[in-house]
Amino acid sequence: MIDQKEPYMSTSAVLSTPPAAAGVAAAHFAARLSFEADVSDVHADLASGTPGFVLVDSRSLESWEQGHLPGAAHLPTAEIAARAAEVVPAGSVVVTYCWGPGCNGATRAALAFARLGYQVKEMLGGYEYWVREGFDTQTFLGLRKNDVDPLTAPASGAACAC
Repeated sequence: MIDQKEPYMSTSAVLSTPPAAAGVAAAHFAARLSFEADVSDVHADLASGTPGFVLVDSRSLESWEQGHLPGAAHLPTAEIAARAAEVVPAGSVVVTYCWGPGCNGATRAALAFARLGYQVKEMLGGYEYWVREGFDTQTFLGLRKNDVDPLTAPASGAACAC
């Protein structure tokens, strides 16, 4: 445990609020992982054909047509309550995504699914980080190859393995 009287505590922006106890931190981060998945993990599961979840794009039709993740189902957030049962089989785990970190559409969609009784996770980074990590997207013209943004993933296209 950090001694509150240590001199660096008064000058550290990071440590001015002490960190949580290890057990509290473990519970917090475990809980976050039960609510979130990242684009690399979603891509790996889709690429390997791993069953177990339905990926849902919660954006508008115009956004979907501009580009979406291959294998995703399209269900705009405003339509989830009325159409979830026809798009997502009962008992399915749902992974939602929207535009990206600056948009909380996937969060709203996840909430709508949870209120209907679905187990749900939100894909962190959304469509933006899927594209930035160089993963293919689907358009009405077919698959589109995307270049890797070296600020988000290894330029080689290899998984970050984090």
